[in-house]
Amino acid sequence: MLTSTVCAAVSAAGLGIAALTAYRKRLLAATRIAAFSLVPVGLVMTGVIDWLTDVVFKPMVWAGFGVLALSAVLFMVARVAERHSLKAGGSRKERRAAARQGGPAAVAPAASAPSLGGGAARAKQPAARSKGKGGAPQEDFSDIEAILKKHGI
Repeated sequence: MLTSTVCAAVSAAGLGIAALTAYRKRLLAATRIAAFSLVPVGLVMTGVIDWLTDVVFKPMVWAGFGVLALSAVLFMVARVAERHSLKAGGSRKERRAAARQGGPAAVAPAASAPSLGGGAARAKQPAARSKGKGGAPQEDFSDIEAILKKHGI
């Protein structure tokens, strides 16, 4: 009730200022002032002011905002923890096992060895190509298959 009275008084004062401005032949400025001064009364008439006062002066509403803020913080903490665990290598057991072994092995022990044995002997052989359907040459993919088998794919 008090907020409605205050809003009505603010609007009345604004309309008075708009009338004085219009009297001074500044009609554009007077129109703007009148438009701004009618906003508080419009907010009271639509019920927005009552809703705002109900939100501001109820402790349960502020407790609800606190719960929402806590929820947002927990979501952020979970995301940071998830990213940290992905960088660290998975579960706690996996990290402990990796630490006992001297760190995770990023490369297989035999990975530095050449993937295809006998490179010199292989270079002497001409590339085997046969014509497939339509007369297009078909390449030999045995070296690619050997690499994939070596990596367990």
